[in-house]
Amino acid sequence: MSSPSLSPSRPVSQEREVAVMSGWLALPIVIAILLLGIAACVGGELDDSPGLFGMGVALIVLFFISFAGFFTLQPNEARVLVLFGDYKGTVRKEGFHFGNPFYSNGSSTHVTNKDGATVTVKKNPRMKISLRSRNMNGDRLKVNDKQGNPIEIAAVVVWRVQNTAQAMFDVDDYEEYVRIQSESAVRHLGSQYAYDHGEEHEITLRSGTDEVSEALQAELQTRLAPAGVIVEEARLTHLAYAPEVAQAMLRRQQAEAVLAARQKIVQGAVSMVEMALTDLARRGVVELDAERKAAMVSNLMVVLCGDSEAKPVINTGTLYG
Repeated sequence: MSSPSLSPSRPVSQEREVAVMSGWLALPIVIAILLLGIAACVGGELDDSPGLFGMGVALIVLFFISFAGFFTLQPNEARVLVLFGDYKGTVRKEGFHFGNPFYSNGSSTHVTNKDGATVTVKKNPRMKISLRSRNMNGDRLKVNDKQGNPIEIAAVVVWRVQNTAQAMFDVDDYEEYVRIQSESAVRHLGSQYAYDHGEEHEITLRSGTDEVSEALQAELQTRLAPAGVIVEEARLTHLAYAPEVAQAMLRRQQAEAVLAARQKIVQGAVSMVEMALTDLARRGVVELDAERKAAMVSNLMVVLCGDSEAKPVINTGTLYG
């Protein structure tokens, strides 16, 4: 199955992992700035020194600005550092940290509400991104399979962010990007395979579960790579004919099952008749000419292949009477 080409036409953002100052080391310094500012203000008031008082006010203002530089990261969480629009790196180490207070503290995306208006929504507070694995349980989609039959198909995708720079800067909203591209990949997959009646040795959606899952995962990885996302697993969770053709397809499946069962029954009956005739001839129980053999074969086939229980008929005459 061919996967769509999604090669980016612009340079790919490269993640740079950086380290920042420990918050526990910076906290005493910031508190000391506050205390010095208060002391300077008090001293300026007592000594009637405007310069000392102004320095105290400046230190207090610096304290409040510096306090915005503290942030925490949980395990499998990262923060993207952006200073006045310039990407400085990504912090991946969990714990209590201190960075430049002027690092960007949020991102926004544009979405369309129910009224059709475009609104701006704040996302990723403090530019944090979860690196944990996530499940996306897709909706049931109605598509036409390779043979044109309408089917319902749905999939679950396990994914996680690997490249935080690509997730933040190469796509507008990486979560929405994953959702839309996953839906597109499932639609494309459904149209590439037959539901359950393909050509000889052809993989179908029902019979080739593992192969179809691998193909879906490969296509999703190709589609989601521009967002810095890794696809860990992708599997179909729902597969059925669409309601408008379900009854007709069910009758076809039942007819094929009946034909397959009949074929097995006939093959077994022929083997049993052959065995009976061979044993009778070998043991010399009765001598049968061609016409009597034909009559015996006919009777045995009726008994062995009939749906209802056979009712014996006692024949008091002869075959030639």
